[in-house]
Amino acid sequence: MEITRPTVMEVDLSAFEHNIAEIQRFLKPNSKIMPVIKANSYGTYLNTNLEVLNKFDIVAVATVDEGVSLRELGYMKDIFILNQPYESEISKIAEENLTVGISSEEFAKKLSTYNYDFKVHLEVETGMGRTGIHTDYVIEYLKNLSNNIKVEGVYTHLSSADSDEEFTRKQLYLFNKVVSELKKNINLKYIHSHASNAILNFGMEGEYNLVRPGIIIYGYPSDIETCKKIDLKPITKLKSKITFLKTVKEGTSIGYNRNYITSRESKIATVPIGYADGLRRSLSNKGEVVINGKKAHIVGNICMDSLMVDVTEIENVEVGEDVYIWDNENITLEDVAKICGTINYEILSCISNRVPRVFK
Repeated sequence: MEITRPTVMEVDLSAFEHNIAEIQRFLKPNSKIMPVIKANSYGTYLNTNLEVLNKFDIVAVATVDEGVSLRELGYMKDIFILNQPYESEISKIAEENLTVGISSEEFAKKLSTYNYDFKVHLEVETGMGRTGIHTDYVIEYLKNLSNNIKVEGVYTHLSSADSDEEFTRKQLYLFNKVVSELKKNINLKYIHSHASNAILNFGMEGEYNLVRPGIIIYGYPSDIETCKKIDLKPITKLKSKITFLKTVKEGTSIGYNRNYITSRESKIATVPIGYADGLRRSLSNKGEVVINGKKAHIVGNICMDSLMVDVTEIENVEVGEDVYIWDNENITLEDVAKICGTINYEILSCISNRVPRVFK
């Protein structure tokens, strides 16, 4: 479909490939990467690009419906559901040959009632405090599984790999013990514990043959200090264009609620991107954009479909000029997140689906 809207997210595929190669440097030989492509690949929509997906033997998503969408797209390799699904989704799991993480007895019992061989990974609780099988109970849990439940893998979540070295090593120790015991009972195709921070901080430690990087494959730091260790390239730029220009007198109100009043004669540009596109209203009167390589202030309340920018200080501005919300040079995704009082994950993943993604 031809892209006609001036507001788009540009997605750089070569930068994505660069990040994957960089991550591989931190891993043990022969270990595989399982990219986490949940939430529309953190808002980048790489999960819709089959050419990219087919480079991986397994991918991770958060929900069954995300896995179903990948099957409909044509991805036929392993799809792992990170979170234990609902019982009502079991028929979809079977129909689409999805692999699921499990940790509750009730869900395992429900799987046993189906005439289908389910592929599962056992989730072990080592200190995340969320879900998972207690380390002392994993072998018993395994022995209680019915014959139609095929354990292909085991995994855990490391809660503080960016902030607590001692606790992370404790988690890895517990996980390694469980893996050793499981290997005495079954063959494990996949063993995974390392997400973005653990890859960079504990890449050569622990039992694993699979890692599940998330935010760093898209070129963004999960932790600024940690990511100084790796050469990441941001893969997205969010941009629009100026669609209207006007010169207004001193004392002119701009936008809803008259939250901005010009203090001088000003040139104001209107840009067709707003909070329905995922741009936070908290950027109103605080955020900036980049035009012709220079920063310009957002003025007035951000509207549902547009925002206004003071371009008085920028020379030769015309209708049709590119406007970058972040360009990775003058303004980064982290800069935007900081103004909004949140994290880069949230800003990126919440850009709405009405913003076309353009792969370059």
